[in-house]
Amino acid sequence: MNSILKSFILFTLLVNIGCDTKKEYVIETGSVTRVIGINEDGQLSTLEIQNNITGKNMVPKNREEFRLRISEGTHIEGSDKILSSEDFEVIKVLPMDNSSLGFLLENKEHGLEVEVVYEGERGDFYIYKYLNIRSEEAVIIERLDVETIALEDMHQPYQIKKITSRGMAQWKPGLGQPLYAVKSAMFFGVEFPASSNFVEDGSGYCGYLYGKELTAGETYTTYKGVIGVGDDPAYIQDTFYDYIDRVRARPLRLQIQYNSWFDFYSGVDKEKFGISLSKVHQELVEERGVDPLSAFVIDDGWQDVQADWSNKSWTVNGKFDPDFNTSFNNVAAVRSKLGLWMSPGCLFGAEPAAQKLKEQGFETMGKWMSMAGPKYMDLLEDRILELTKQGVNYFKLDGVFGHLNTREFELHGDKYGIPYMPQLGTKGLSASDALLNDSKFDELKTYYLVAGTERLMDLFKKQHEVDPTVYVVISNGAYLSPWWLMYIDAVWMINAGDAAGGSNRTEELVYRDGVYYDTWKKENTQFPLNSVFNHEPKKVGTGESREAFSQYLWMNLSRGTGFIELYIKTQELSQDDWDVLADGLKWTKSVFPYFKRARMHGGDPKEAQVYGYTGWNENGGYISFHNPSGDQRTYSVILDRKLGLVKGKDHFQVSSPLANSPEFVNKGYKYGEELRIVLKPGEVKILEFH
Repeated sequence: MNSILKSFILFTLLVNIGCDTKKEYVIETGSVTRVIGINEDGQLSTLEIQNNITGKNMVPKNREEFRLRISEGTHIEGSDKILSSEDFEVIKVLPMDNSSLGFLLENKEHGLEVEVVYEGERGDFYIYKYLNIRSEEAVIIERLDVETIALEDMHQPYQIKKITSRGMAQWKPGLGQPLYAVKSAMFFGVEFPASSNFVEDGSGYCGYLYGKELTAGETYTTYKGVIGVGDDPAYIQDTFYDYIDRVRARPLRLQIQYNSWFDFYSGVDKEKFGISLSKVHQELVEERGVDPLSAFVIDDGWQDVQADWSNKSWTVNGKFDPDFNTSFNNVAAVRSKLGLWMSPGCLFGAEPAAQKLKEQGFETMGKWMSMAGPKYMDLLEDRILELTKQGVNYFKLDGVFGHLNTREFELHGDKYGIPYMPQLGTKGLSASDALLNDSKFDELKTYYLVAGTERLMDLFKKQHEVDPTVYVVISNGAYLSPWWLMYIDAVWMINAGDAAGGSNRTEELVYRDGVYYDTWKKENTQFPLNSVFNHEPKKVGTGESREAFSQYLWMNLSRGTGFIELYIKTQELSQDDWDVLADGLKWTKSVFPYFKRARMHGGDPKEAQVYGYTGWNENGGYISFHNPSGDQRTYSVILDRKLGLVKGKDHFQVSSPLANSPEFVNKGYKYGEELRIVLKPGEVKILEFH
């Protein structure tokens, strides 16, 4: 329902609280209960949150239900004020259905009304909350905290904040990360990728910067805050990922596809693309029985950057049909779909187009386009929706807010309604100036990320309406918020190159897995491995042994991402290479059900410590092991919930897709048993549990 219409309905269903002597109200789903109270001063607060799974009841240490920061403008120093629910009085109770509860609050001094609405469906393990805000006079809402709650065990797992303009592998904005209650098994957050959720002095703040004007009489509806509960605080991350799996835009699916980049780089054309497409299909599908690939992707090199894009952006150059007709026919013949590389910000091979668009009055910041520029984003949206309607089923959006080494930010957004802060000394700074690495600019930079994220979300929602099966990846310049998955399918792992460095397969694995370890183990990024884009597997030459390629490939696939893009030189692979690749893809299909709960185990690859990946469901699972050192190593794991095992089977029989683990084949294990494994220098082993 339209938020403004919904708000209107709520306002017309008001009941005067003075006619109701009740002072406590309950919203509950079965798994979680939230008790809301109104004190003698008419102030609203949460009295208790009950985790009905564990039986643990948590009483907040504060009486603050939400917080608003308002001002006369982000550019006007000293005009901001912080208001909390304690500055408002409840004047109405909103009659709603059995799954919702609402209150109307008023602050007469500032002419503000806030509806606080709670929602919870029976059977869910989480409860929502959002605000409808209305003002008598125009006001700037700088920040909204939908949830402000103080619990004794509030924890912020991800604590890094590097909203950098420059610096290789130093892009860690920390947006859209959840909070946990580590003793009471709860998670908290806001369903907005660019939210800023943090813990300060024991209080959790779940909200986001906004920085835009609320006009007189207008109603603004916030993004939804969410509180969820699990059965064990040690595994609240698993519970959070279960929630993300429920709310994502499209179900997690196995997307295996070919990408033209390592085959032809920007020299791709329709003939070359067609030849590789036929070769891949013949070798993998026709001769080796692999399922038809999800997509064949034309990477950077199809766009006509010399054309006039003022009426239609991302036009096609002479190397392809204007409507990709030949390529559409080619992919249809192999029972697949067509995919395209694009750069929303006009980075990489699209940079020349950005300068022309700037001259024509479209919004640029420095070298690249603004993700919040109304005129440009309308142009981009029109083209993406047109391509989606034509049948393009996969989009790799590369260069969103920048790339691996450089990001650009809007410093003068007053031109088109983006918050601006000239008091910070932005005059004369470039959009990617190294001085912007200073944290004093973080708020200004975040305002741009918020605006750009909102505009992309709107585009993605429309794209989903056109084709609910479309597969979208946001790559360079994106950031790892799990709430992106409410709009797209996978996110670049950030801070890693598109080609794993190294002189051999061990070094390549260590490079990529080292970034995995830093991102998920050291930094505690809360994002499911099953939806990561990691630029592998890669096979651009032949000559290595089947054993070496197999171990590299299976270790790569065991990371558990459902998005597998093949970076291969199709004409250089041997029959052995095709055999290995086909077997690996078949194995991936067989173990894909385990990817939903994929995780990393072991030590730091960069420190030559044994590590691997594992995934399980109620029927079984798999574990991969890699010894990156030059010495033989013995390593052990306990087959229990900490490793990822879930309630279900507790007796397993072992097999392996590789030939180097005969000592484990048909061996039996029970839940809770220790498994010890010996690994030679550089060796990879894969075990399956049935």
